[in-house]
Amino acid sequence: MERSMEISKLLLSTALALALTACSTATTVRPNNTSNPRTTAKSNQTVVVKQGDTLYAISRRTGVAPQDLAAWNRLTASKTIYPGQVLRLYPEDATASPTPTPTQPVTSRPTPSNTSPTTTSTAPANSGFNWFWPTEGAVVSNFVAGQTTKQGVSINGNNGQTIRAAANGTVVYSGSALIGYGELIIIKHNEQWISAYGHNRKRLVNEGQTVKANQPIAEMGRMLYFEIRYNGKPVDPLVYLPKK
Repeated sequence: MERSMEISKLLLSTALALALTACSTATTVRPNNTSNPRTTAKSNQTVVVKQGDTLYAISRRTGVAPQDLAAWNRLTASKTIYPGQVLRLYPEDATASPTPTPTQPVTSRPTPSNTSPTTTSTAPANSGFNWFWPTEGAVVSNFVAGQTTKQGVSINGNNGQTIRAAANGTVVYSGSALIGYGELIIIKHNEQWISAYGHNRKRLVNEGQTVKANQPIAEMGRMLYFEIRYNGKPVDPLVYLPKK
């Protein structure tokens, strides 16, 4: 059972962190055969995958080559994307900057900067809106940064127990396409924040539906697996959920 849960979490992590094809069925693209960018990165800009989108459609819309989209978002070998995924339009560890204008050599030593560079992938301590617990129960598995099978929390409960939206938002995915993950719901709260609810017994909302915080969205299966993501990256839900 534990091994099955580990595999399931890895599947969900792959789907959420690395894209969303905006049709209920996955779309694949040719693998990226080079790390050299084909387009100019768009500093600090992201795009949310919509229903019916493909990497090629997003490429045409944004002007960023499909290969760069795949490389900059570390898409897996299948290049699968799903609705609601936030894709970066710039490399993960860099932001785009204008091409520097040639200048004359400087003979003096430059003064070191006392400020550290920042990246947009770092989640703020406050999301700007209130989060609520998606269900009652004890947390039986915690978030562990860097571990693909622990990118959220597992909450114990009873079969059929009510699962609620953790914040206001729009349902961008409601289905069971991820094998071994049961019924899955993904809610987009704004351009940066999404939440995911896995292992449901029954889904009560449909894609495109607007939901309010604490609104019932599903019935629990064997337990709830819950993720919060900022710009596509998983963050510890316990940092944002109210303290018990």
